[in-house]
Amino acid sequence: MRIIRIYHPHQLSVESQIILTDDATNHVSNVLRAREGQAVVLFNGDGNEYSAHLAQVNKRKVVVNVDSKLSLSIESPLDIHLAQGISRGDRMEWVIQKAVELGIKEITPLITERCGVKLNQERWVKKHEQWLKVVIGACEQSGRNVLPKLNSPTLFSDWVTMSTNQLRLTLHPRAEQAFRHISMPPAGVRLLIGPEGGFTDQEIYQTEQNGFQTVQLGPRVLRTETAAVASIAALQAIHGDL
Repeated sequence: MRIIRIYHPHQLSVESQIILTDDATNHVSNVLRAREGQAVVLFNGDGNEYSAHLAQVNKRKVVVNVDSKLSLSIESPLDIHLAQGISRGDRMEWVIQKAVELGIKEITPLITERCGVKLNQERWVKKHEQWLKVVIGACEQSGRNVLPKLNSPTLFSDWVTMSTNQLRLTLHPRAEQAFRHISMPPAGVRLLIGPEGGFTDQEIYQTEQNGFQTVQLGPRVLRTETAAVASIAALQAIHGDL
């Protein structure tokens, strides 16, 4: 039986007893239908995982006894910051999920000129909370003990002008260089992926003026969600841990 991995957003220590959050309680009790005494693994983003067992399980409350601590890191040596143009439907959630599974370190959802999602500030906050749950779920599934940083939705024009020591790359089907020809600096890479419909000419001009290089995965035009996942996988295969 696969051991359940659970994210707990608070401090964890050996020989302590903790109460799971409402979301984790619902998942463990009502979705997985776990039973008292069952072994689980907890993590809180500190880079460790904690062996534990369920001491009390009911629909509204799950109590866990923490048994031991293990320092275990499966983080990629390549630092990738993905800036993803926000897309409609569940495409954005899918990109975030797969990016986390592939070892991304930071994600910034970008509001671009062709962004198909138009929300007020309150709904952007709720969307961010929804995406954070996707990040947590992907870490639980993939075995990561460190949560990637998920930034709030950011205007394209603000993000491209931010200072960084990372290599700046924009995916573009007509670029002349491929990922395998890139020399990766120790600080890693900022990977910029356009939304559905791509970037406007003005946005491409802004990237060029701010030191971004264009790079391609081949001659085919990929969907935005395919482009992000394929790019991350390529970078990890060439410069990371795949």
